[in-house]
Amino acid sequence: MKAGEEGEFIHLTNNKFTVRDRKENSDIIFGMHPVMEAIKSGKEINKIMIQKGLQGNLFHELRAMLKGSMVNIQLVPVQKLDSITRKNHQGVICFASPVTYHDLETLVPVLFEKGEEPKFIILDGITDVRNFGAIARTAECLGYNGVIIPAKGGATVTSDAIKTSAGALMTLPVCRVTSLKSALDFLVNSGIKLVACTEKTDDSIYDFDYSGPVGIVMGNEETGISNDLINRVQYIGKIPMTGAIKSMNVAVAAGIVMYESVRK
Repeated sequence: MKAGEEGEFIHLTNNKFTVRDRKENSDIIFGMHPVMEAIKSGKEINKIMIQKGLQGNLFHELRAMLKGSMVNIQLVPVQKLDSITRKNHQGVICFASPVTYHDLETLVPVLFEKGEEPKFIILDGITDVRNFGAIARTAECLGYNGVIIPAKGGATVTSDAIKTSAGALMTLPVCRVTSLKSALDFLVNSGIKLVACTEKTDDSIYDFDYSGPVGIVMGNEETGISNDLINRVQYIGKIPMTGAIKSMNVAVAAGIVMYESVRK
């Protein structure tokens, strides 16, 4: 249904109205009680925006519910919330995920039990949903078993990301974890070799043995892969380049490394 204001679409689900925002392109839920009910129901949530300075019993109850969760919480001025919806948001807007995230520690044993050799792509600080979607599309095309993202500080699954991935994010398992460091430790302890793609080395990604279970770590184009993660991988390699520009789009770079892992 077309809403009565620019920038929003309203649709009816289970007799409750939710709003689809053009900027975020993901379902949003607003108002204290609706957001709290969404959390209680176990609905997958990408982030929650809360008005700065908000007070009251319901607000403190909401904060208590979110304590220790993987939900990204952003404190924003009321003008930011008003720009998303002019409805009575009560200082709270929740951005729900269109997919269900997978539990990494459950997924890995299941893959091994099926006789598969798991292959994962791990994204450290990749915030652009277009790059995220493009990487997921390549991973799905090459038969990867999943993509691992941080709960905070990275892109999440939104409608824009799904569109960029050509629908791959609807089928490729996405594991959202509270700590990438712990996730890498778990992968290594599970027998999965890790390789980090970075220009801060003289070794080539083409010299790594990709046979068996493997996880590829990709970092933010500006800051690269964090040292905490670099210290947890078994191999560090770079993509050889001969041009004047010594950097590459992260989605393109991820595609090169993932294809190399499958080709080998």
